[in-house]
Amino acid sequence: MKRAPAAAKINLALVVGPPRDDGKHEVLTVLQRIDLVDRVELEEAPELRVEGFEGDTLVTAALRALARNAGVEPRWHVRIEKRIPVAGGLGGGSSDAATALRLANATLPEPIADEELHRIAAGLGADVPFFLADGPQLGTGDGSELEPLDLPQDFWVVVLLPHGAAKSSTGDVYAAFDARHDAAGFAERRSTLLDGLAGVKRPRDLAALPPNDLASSPLAEAIEAAGAFRADVSGAGPALYGLFHQRKDAEAARRALRRLGRTWLAAPAWYG
Repeated sequence: MKRAPAAAKINLALVVGPPRDDGKHEVLTVLQRIDLVDRVELEEAPELRVEGFEGDTLVTAALRALARNAGVEPRWHVRIEKRIPVAGGLGGGSSDAATALRLANATLPEPIADEELHRIAAGLGADVPFFLADGPQLGTGDGSELEPLDLPQDFWVVVLLPHGAAKSSTGDVYAAFDARHDAAGFAERRSTLLDGLAGVKRPRDLAALPPNDLASSPLAEAIEAAGAFRADVSGAGPALYGLFHQRKDAEAARRALRRLGRTWLAAPAWYG
């Protein structure tokens, strides 16, 4: 039996451009793990079976793709203990899939190379490769081309999933983005993000990064009013996050924000 945590992510920034020839959008995003985690257990088994998340398709697809690549049958039993809210923009499904890939690959007589594992992950979804890498990353292209970032990690995160929040499909969120013609000015926003990253030395400097292009929420103002030095939607939403310098302030904000939805207190995580 192999076990590992599968961490959530937040997008500390997300700049979106026009659709590419392959139908995906050009993006520039800053990806940060947090220690809000699912738990994944994997063992060899007579056939492929995934338990613990009734709506799973991604872990199953990941393991089938790995088996095809390795020339073996997908004979693993996976148990997922979910804690990351589903369809919240926090990457829980992608993280579960990447974690299952790592664990299953380690059971192979000849584990496949990291580069090939990355290729399989990118074929599953733009966020999946991030969870194979350690530390914060800059995602470019469709988000799956990664570059490590040296960012401060000494801050606290409050995650808020608003009451009654229902996420539209990611495709619908991007379609709405296109309908608003929000890709205009992508080059300028991209430059603003890169310039902002170059100036990040302390946690408070993250506040200078541009806001999420893809999704927004008036509740970000409520999180800032509770003391966050930065608040935004993560990914396509609907979950939001707030960044805090001190744990006590983050805990107080979490209590104050419970009237608006489910809340979690977390810290940056380097891996998992």
